[in-house]
Amino acid sequence: MASTGSSSKSYSIAVVGGGISGLCLAIGLLQYDIPLTIYEAAPHFGEIGAGVAFGPNAGRAMELLSPKIYQAFLKCKTGNADNSKSDSWFTIRVGDARKEDKEGYVREGKKVGDALFDVPMHSGGGRGGVYRAHFLDELVKEVPDGVAKFDKRLVELGEAQDGSGDVVLTFADGSTAQHSAIIGCDGIKSLTRKWLVGRDNPASKAVFSGKYAYRGLIPMDEAVDLLGDDAARNSQMYLGYHGHLLTFPIAHGKTMNVVAFSSRDTWEDEKWVVATSKQDMEDDFQGWGPHVTKIVKAMQKPDIWALFEHPPCDTYTKGRVCLLGDAAHATTPHQGAGAGQCIEDSYILANLVKDANDVNGLQRAFSAFDQVRRERTQKIVKTSHEAGQMYEFELFGDDLDKIEESYKHRMRWIWDIDLEAQLEQAQQIMKQ
Repeated sequence: MASTGSSSKSYSIAVVGGGISGLCLAIGLLQYDIPLTIYEAAPHFGEIGAGVAFGPNAGRAMELLSPKIYQAFLKCKTGNADNSKSDSWFTIRVGDARKEDKEGYVREGKKVGDALFDVPMHSGGGRGGVYRAHFLDELVKEVPDGVAKFDKRLVELGEAQDGSGDVVLTFADGSTAQHSAIIGCDGIKSLTRKWLVGRDNPASKAVFSGKYAYRGLIPMDEAVDLLGDDAARNSQMYLGYHGHLLTFPIAHGKTMNVVAFSSRDTWEDEKWVVATSKQDMEDDFQGWGPHVTKIVKAMQKPDIWALFEHPPCDTYTKGRVCLLGDAAHATTPHQGAGAGQCIEDSYILANLVKDANDVNGLQRAFSAFDQVRRERTQKIVKTSHEAGQMYEFELFGDDLDKIEESYKHRMRWIWDIDLEAQLEQAQQIMKQ
């Protein structure tokens, strides 16, 4: 078993998956000399390059979990360029020209593309956008050689036949590994989840959310030429009918990250990321105003990402197996909160596991984690789904007053969490 070598613990943990969840958890556990091995399906660590947003709750979770993770984030993060916007989550605009009245206004004195209001975020500095691949590269530097095994795609879990109660992992290459316990960080298509909740359980796999997204990157100089400084260099969200578009700076302000969302009832393709034509993308935003039209035209090589989410399940743990991050509660990206939940999870679980001296302690840690994390994380899946509907005039229709009112408070509970209090609550449960 790969581990730090100096552990006093009588168990070993398999971390299944080497994305943001698996790496953050591993870095958190390794600082307490917990013996672990990461099993990653890919031939090496790597992530699809896309922008990912972290709220202030995620920044605090990183600081609490490990200074190394927080430093990796600071190295990669990009916030709004304009200091007066440093406490703004997004500036909200209407992007869809079909919302105009006869005089060409979408709201008193405001036209399509004009800034309507900012969504305030006053919760400290640990927030911003990162380019996912860069953040992952920084995290990988903190994982010692030999801890990760690659080309290990999990296909089955079972109990060891030697009476130890250990779990045996079987991989696609025919190899097996035996560990005292497993933490499934294997993402939205998690095999660990299927095993834990039962393959026939509707909650075992993610369902299509009704939304899909085009993702793209535009060099910042080009974005500034198209939109002007303010709209290019600070986070923007453009609302519309059954679609919305958001932009935010990444790569230290050198790049504008674009995500353009649209709606459909079903997703038939077995692949969740599919290539598409620029024409199809432009057709989806037919009838939108000049800001959005320019952005969509400037996006190169568009891919469509189907957005799936997990139905709620009754538990995140069974026996000696525990789910974490997207494997437990994959969500749509509409609140910019999914990756942050992975890091909150890692902070809570790493600190519970550190107090577990044997496998019974591990199972108590898993149970306490489940009891304090499940309600919050499943609520995020539900409210994120609603947020996507709100941005696309499907929740309150196109009533901008109701939408503004909702924006002002709907993110507060996500950003203002007291994570240390939540950990304390979990530690009390674990002791009982």
